[in-house]
Amino acid sequence: MDFSSFVLTAATTDLSAEPAARDHADAVEFRMDLASDALDALAAYDGDLPLVATNRPTWEGGEAPDDDARLAALRTAVEHDAVAAVDVELAALEAGDATGVVEAARDHGTAVIVSTHDFEATPHRDSMRETLADAGQRGDVAKLAVTAEGPGDVLDLLAATWEASTADETVATMAMGEAGRHSRAVAPLYGSRIGYAPVDPADATAPGQYDLATLAGLVDSLDGE
Repeated sequence: MDFSSFVLTAATTDLSAEPAARDHADAVEFRMDLASDALDALAAYDGDLPLVATNRPTWEGGEAPDDDARLAALRTAVEHDAVAAVDVELAALEAGDATGVVEAARDHGTAVIVSTHDFEATPHRDSMRETLADAGQRGDVAKLAVTAEGPGDVLDLLAATWEASTADETVATMAMGEAGRHSRAVAPLYGSRIGYAPVDPADATAPGQYDLATLAGLVDSLDGE
């Protein structure tokens, strides 16, 4: 998957929702940790949009147990031709647990998104830059999601995003929560390369997400092209 330009990704737990995403999305994030029979669903997938496979553990906001089976499922996922990218947590790579997922992804030509989520706050700008740089050295895209308490937090995130992108780092950033909601629309202007949104707003997988059609319209309007 090419992240040289912005990729709007429809987040879902059910791959049967893919046809409804085609009008607005460039890809589909499949939340394996929230799905039923995730590997069977991947094997049966015949949609048009490329997939981002995510199997988020409980310690980073998901529902997958933190065990070998979670990572084994990701290694299996990257073997599917439709899976164009896999999301791996930075903390799991730092611990050495997820190295095999990255190796499997490389063997199959699958892009690697290295992600960090802070559900409590927005770290200092310098800390965010360090996190993005570290994640970027381990994968193709460094993803950082923080929780904003006010506009100042969003400004810090956007500044870190701009600094990283102008240093030729490929990053995806967003501020979660209502205070950071608008960051999902404006972050692409500062160099963020991935946006996430559910097809149905009732199916949001993170705090403050716009629905897919709304985010697509906002991004297009702000882009001005």
